[in-house]
Amino acid sequence: MPANTLDLVTELTLRRAAPADLQGVLTLLARTAGWLNGLGVRQWPAGGFPAGRIEPLIGEGVMYVLDAGEDADADADAGVRVPAATIAVDGHADPEFWTPGDRPGDALYVHKLAVSRAYSGQGLGEALLDWAALRAAVHGRPYLRLDCAKDNAGLQSYYRRAGFRHVRTVDLPHRASGALFERDAPGALPAGSSRRRTPAVPVVPAPRSGHATQARRVLDITAHNELIEC
Repeated sequence: MPANTLDLVTELTLRRAAPADLQGVLTLLARTAGWLNGLGVRQWPAGGFPAGRIEPLIGEGVMYVLDAGEDADADADAGVRVPAATIAVDGHADPEFWTPGDRPGDALYVHKLAVSRAYSGQGLGEALLDWAALRAAVHGRPYLRLDCAKDNAGLQSYYRRAGFRHVRTVDLPHRASGALFERDAPGALPAGSSRRRTPAVPVVPAPRSGHATQARRVLDITAHNELIEC
């Protein structure tokens, strides 16, 4: 199923994270880190990230959240609204991984991609990666890149299925990450778009087995809040 036509029970909105989202983002990243570490995957610190690692991303405007609105997960004890997913997209190429020969300025880079377990299996991660690749194209970057755990074959396969190719693995003893991946940004923007705006994705009717035809809810990854701009 294309990543922009998803069967979603809840309508999700992609927007830039605001300072008020900090605790929700930290909670989701900590939950995801705990889940990964429970599987034996050392992608992120088991307790998640300190606020000092995430606040700059929010302040720079490069951290995004998928907001479930009234249906957002809420931590009853702390009163924290937890987003359905997070992603950071910026021009920062980790110098321990990407060399001058990689032409770091040719890409945008994905960081802190996480999907709440309540929304797993619905294609949200793939949709966000598609959006990030489109963002790279709009900003004149031919590639979208990321690094992930060098010993996580399952995650690496996930990125391959999402259109990424393995560039190389950098094995540094002090880094759990180091498997480098990139995918091409779209070579041509959708018809009628410009380098500053892209059109919304229409709702696609989808028949359901044993049920009357109904509209499939679409996660619009290209038009929310003018996020392609900036």
